[in-house]
Amino acid sequence: MVQLTHKFQSFDEYLLYNNNSEKFYELFNGELIEMPPESGFNVEIATFLLIQFALLVGHRRVRGQGLELEVRGEPKNRYPDLTIIREEHVQQLSKRNTIRLSMSPPLLVVEVVSPGELQRERDYIAKRIQYQDCAIPEYWIVDPESQSILVLEIKENTYTEVGSFSGDDLVLSPGFKDINLKVSGVFDIEK
Repeated sequence: MVQLTHKFQSFDEYLLYNNNSEKFYELFNGELIEMPPESGFNVEIATFLLIQFALLVGHRRVRGQGLELEVRGEPKNRYPDLTIIREEHVQQLSKRNTIRLSMSPPLLVVEVVSPGELQRERDYIAKRIQYQDCAIPEYWIVDPESQSILVLEIKENTYTEVGSFSGDDLVLSPGFKDINLKVSGVFDIEK
């Protein structure tokens, strides 16, 4: 990972910064840390889910990894693998694909767990805490290693488990009841 030397005093100052790069950076302790690219398999899974949700809610409300979320804690921003935004976000994000803490939260964030213990901990613990703090109604953790999908729903400011789905289970989504998605179909991309 590459770390840029500029020190930011606030998230607003960071938002004004432009280094003309197409890379993703997390703002950690005032400094930008370059995010490594995702694995090809994780991108395939996220793309498959993006298509499924686009068919359900329309392509304008489904965002891939390029959507940035401002969060509390460190780092100050996250790039979920998939985000379902609200209708009001479409216009709000037309100039910069960033959802601020002052805006309504997205309806759903999905993270596809990358290999390694640090990445598992980040998706299962750190991001869960940050997304819960943002009051994002639903959070999916898609785990290629265990070939499972954990669906969490916010209730009384805390994520509760809707279910951990695997095999031929249909994923139950409180916010997207019309999604017809078998877990085995998510991980069996080649068919």
